[in-house]
Amino acid sequence: MSAARGDQTPRVVVGVDGSEASLRALQWALEEARLRQATLDVVHTWNRPVASEVTVIPVTDVSVEGARDRAEEVLDACLERVRPGEVPVERIVSEGSAAGVLIDVAQGAELLVVGSRGRGGFSSLLLGSVSHQCALHAPCPVAIVRTDPE
Repeated sequence: MSAARGDQTPRVVVGVDGSEASLRALQWALEEARLRQATLDVVHTWNRPVASEVTVIPVTDVSVEGARDRAEEVLDACLERVRPGEVPVERIVSEGSAAGVLIDVAQGAELLVVGSRGRGGFSSLLLGSVSHQCALHAPCPVAIVRTDPE
């Protein structure tokens, strides 16, 4: 899915997953969109449930719908916490890898904003895999917003 639009309205794209890092990125992107008088594309992705050899219950369309519904709920919760005000918001919930979808949606955007996990489980990994992939492959400038050190 390419979200590049035919009109000339500037766009800022931000990825959210419900984490504190993504909420901080959303807040930062919201302010940036306000300053640029841009539309804010808020993106959340989901993946199709996969049956494994140890799964007793078969995966059905109901579980796919459940995954999509849960993704919508996560995006709604993120927007509820930030309250975009007068900034126009485009909600995008899409199936696929987070980095791949964000890179695709960022076609024609002025800026892509993502959060960083920081020093999560691997102390030497300074960027999360999504932010790293976006920084390497996005078609526009990328801002990686870190959470405040505690």
